[in-house]
Amino acid sequence: MEKRKSIYRKLFSSTFYISAFTFGGGYVIIPLMKKKFVEGLKWIEEDEMLNLIAIAQSSPGPIAVNTSVLIGYNVAGLVGALVSLWATILPPMITLSVISMFYSAFIKNAVISAIMKGMQAGVAAVITDAVLNLGSNVAKKKELISVLIMLIAFIMTFFLKVNVVLIILFGGLIGTLKVVLHERRNKGGGE
Repeated sequence: MEKRKSIYRKLFSSTFYISAFTFGGGYVIIPLMKKKFVEGLKWIEEDEMLNLIAIAQSSPGPIAVNTSVLIGYNVAGLVGALVSLWATILPPMITLSVISMFYSAFIKNAVISAIMKGMQAGVAAVITDAVLNLGSNVAKKKELISVLIMLIAFIMTFFLKVNVVLIILFGGLIGTLKVVLHERRNKGGGE
């Protein structure tokens, strides 16, 4: 029981820390979670992390919260999911509560405005790092269909401005077909 409590505490403190010191949305938090839970604590394998991120992206809600819940569930079951959920939403909730009390003072402050502009550059760099890191993991597997899906999704999003929902549905359909064909091949070869 004490070991479980220790895992919950570590899960809460890690997720709370990442959420408290990350600015810029869900895609910024992903590389930090990967670094902490895959490379640091070694609670999750890299392939498993990619799968959790894919599930989190396709689920309704913020990707940071979804990923945290999935990691918590993966590490410590339902209680772990709840611990991660609270640890992820508390920092922004506290921050927004404080900001809302002083909103009129913040909105007119030139220093705060300049800080926010500077943060945007940092966020862009972290998102670029996440895209390159996750994209290189897909490319390393040398599965032509996965690389094609990634490239087509990029082209459709960046150049053709296709709605992201359609791209996710397209990717899900291709992924489903790939799994079904793979399963049929394995069934046919195993008999």
